[in-house]
Order: sequence, then structure tokens, then C-alpha cells
Amino acid sequence: MKMSSQKVIAIAIVMIVLSCCPGSILAASCVWKVTSSDGHSLYLGGSFHALRPSDYPLPSQYNRAFDACSHLAFEDDPKAGEAAFSALMKAGEYPKGDNLKNHVDPRTYVYLRRFFASRNVPEEKFSRYRPWLLDILLSSPPPQYYQLGIENFLKQRAQATSKPIAGLETAGEHNAIFSGLNDKQAEALLLTLFINAGRAESKTVNIFDAWRRGDADLLTRKTRESFSNFPFMAERLLDARNRNWIPKIENYLRSGQVYFVVVGAAHMGGSSGLLALLRQGGCKIEQL
Repeated sequence: MKMSSQKVIAIAIVMIVLSCCPGSILAASCVWKVTSSDGHSLYLGGSFHALRPSDYPLPSQYNRAFDACSHLAFEDDPKAGEAAFSALMKAGEYPKGDNLKNHVDPRTYVYLRRFFASRNVPEEKFSRYRPWLLDILLSSPPPQYYQLGIENFLKQRAQATSKPIAGLETAGEHNAIFSGLNDKQAEALLLTLFINAGRAESKTVNIFDAWRRGDADLLTRKTRESFSNFPFMAERLLDARNRNWIPKIENYLRSGQVYFVVVGAAHMGGSSGLLALLRQGGCKIEQL
């Protein structure tokens, strides 16, 4: 069957336009190939730690990067999961004889008492916990969504294929992001959660769509905006960790193994994100 000359010309024009489009426009996911100046490479994946069933199947680039790698690296080593969570819960609970009322502004405590009373949570229950742990508990998605998180999906694939998984942080370092906050900082973190919940955005951004199309800058910007009243936490949660991770990622590049490094997608974008820091170190970044 012959195509008309008009169809041939139309197809040629489309091919030319597509070939001239920047890679960022054609990209479909938060996965990048990172190549060092001496030719070593690894893959970087932006994660959502919790996903919905509707987010599956994942963009194919995640499986491509997994198939190409020999090792994985997450924010923290999943082998320490249960012990790390137990340690976090223990650190977030006040010792016997102490409680939340002694560590926050009286107005904050009155607000929290009313908030939890409206949800039938007794005062003796919520007051056991430090503000940062209350923030984690209130903002966490349902447990079943964590089971669908990208790390969990890749961990299961790694176990089935005997691929080792490393952690960029120890369990102690990971927990210290929150447990290392002083009283004022922890209170500010919890109040930020309520401030953000009370804001009515005129145009809501679908962060899952942004993740699926690989818009790392938007994801990073939205995360930073959520801490606009508490920029210290954005530095602690994103920037400081990015800087700490870069030497480890560079070691992975020099290791002779092909790593797939998977961390929260908000760590990727912006001038202090992992992509920018790796470019500054002379790496070539290719979005898949």
C-alpha cells in the first residue's frame, strides 16, 4: 500500500519537529542517566515513597534503569526498616513524667487539644508525642500506599534478582532529620503542617502528574513552598542531605558497578538539587 506524497511530507515534518525538541519536553519520567567525565555512569530515579494503585504501571524508564544496574541505593537501607522505625517512634515519645504541654506554646497546645478532641483522640494519647512525630503521623499516607511506593517495588525486584541495596544514610542519620530538632523547631514544623492545610490554592498542582512527566523542578519548588514559613526545614530536609549524598554518589560512579540511586523526587530539581550539583561536578545528565 503506497502512501500519498502529502502523508510522506507530513510524517517527515513530524519527525523533524520531534528530533529538534529538547529532551526535557519528550521525557516521560523522573529517571536520568548520569555519566562522569571519565565515562562511568549510573542512573538516578526520583521517587514517591507512597503511591496509589492508579499510579501503576510505573513509567517504563524505572524498569529500564533497574535492568541496566547491578546495585541499588535508596535514601536509607531497607534492611534497617523495622528497627529504624521503632527507634524513630521511641525518640518521638516523651519519657515518663513529661509531655507535649511542657514543650510548646500554650496557644499551640490549646489548638492541638481542640483538634484532637474533634477526632476523638484523648489528650493523654497525643500529648505523649513530640511535635515532629505528630507531624509525621498526621501527614503520612495510609500504610497500603507505602507498600506501593517506588522503593518497595524496586526492593521486591531486587530481592527476586539478588541485586544488593545500599543506603545513602544510616538509620540514625535518617531519623535525625526529625529527632534532631529542638523544641522550637519541632513546634514550627507541626504548625507548618496546619498552616499548609488551611491554605486554599487557586490552582492546585497535580504532583503525581508532574512526577510522571519528569518535571523535577516543579516538584522541588512545590516542596520548598510548603516550607515557606519555615525555610530552615527545607534546608535540613533537602539541601543539606543533597550535599551529603553527592560524595557517595560520586563514589558509586567510580566503583566500576552500575548503580540505580533512587531518592525522593523533590531532591532532584532546582539550583541545589542533585542534578545541578552533579552537573557542577562535570557530569553529563540525560533524562530518559
